[in-house]
Formats: sequence, C-alpha cells, structure tokens
Amino acid sequence: MSLQDYKNKRNFEKTLEPSHGVIKGEANKYVVHEHHASHLHWDLRLERAGVLKSWTIPKEPPQEFGVRRLAIQVEDHPIEYGDFEGVIPEGEYGAGSVKIWDKGTYETQIWTNEKIQITINGTRLNGDFDLIRFKKAGEKEWLFLKRKNVK
Repeated sequence: MSLQDYKNKRNFEKTLEPSHGVIKGEANKYVVHEHHASHLHWDLRLERAGVLKSWTIPKEPPQEFGVRRLAIQVEDHPIEYGDFEGVIPEGEYGAGSVKIWDKGTYETQIWTNEKIQITINGTRLNGDFDLIRFKKAGEKEWLFLKRKNVK
C-alpha cells in the first residue's frame, strides 16, 4: 500500500510526524489519537498490509453498546505513526496537538470493502467492534460501533 497521499500532504522539514516507508509491525497494532486540530476529533488507526488504515471520528469513540459514530476514511499512515504524539505546526496539514487516547492490538474476524469486524484489546476500548460502510453518506464514510458481547 502506498503512503504517497500521506507524504504529499506533509512538509517533513516542518513537522515531526513520521516520514518513513511501509514497515510491517509485530502484531495487529491498534491506536486512537485525540487530535486537537481545527476541530477536536479522534483518529482510529488499524495496522494492515504494512500501513495504518485510518479513519477520522468527529466524536469520542464508542465505549458502550448501541453508540454509533461516523468514521471518515482518510489516507493510510506509516506504522510509526502509532507511537506519534506531538504538535503539528500551524500552517501544516492537520495542525494542532496529537496525543494517544488509546492503544493496543486488535484481531480481525471480517475485513471486506463493506464491513470490518474486529476485537479491540486496548486500554479504553475493549471488545467487539464493527466498521460498516455508510454508502448513503458518501464514498469514504463508515459507521463505527461496539457490538454487543454475547457469551
């Protein structure tokens, strides 16, 4: 998977964001960044095929069953971004502070172009979650929700 979209949006002489290429991690890394940019939002990132697949979530991620959040797919990020915290300088893409809100690993049950079912093993988010393509809203829009744990 190419990181060209990611690299095209950034000036690495001005930002401390990772600029490295595709590197396979040791596990299925999961991270949520709290991003204080022009609008507060959260960025969900899931390691897949050597990159972090990424979605912007305008409201805090769902921690309870029944809560749904819009998740807008954005460009892939390098694996190293999973450990990034810092301030993106004013005038740069995504300017503002970025901090890790949650991190851990995830396991995949289903990953298709229309639906992703995962189990998240994080500090704040734990359990079964779905990302479901929300076609009515647009090409890159998904719904992110916590599934009811049935044991």
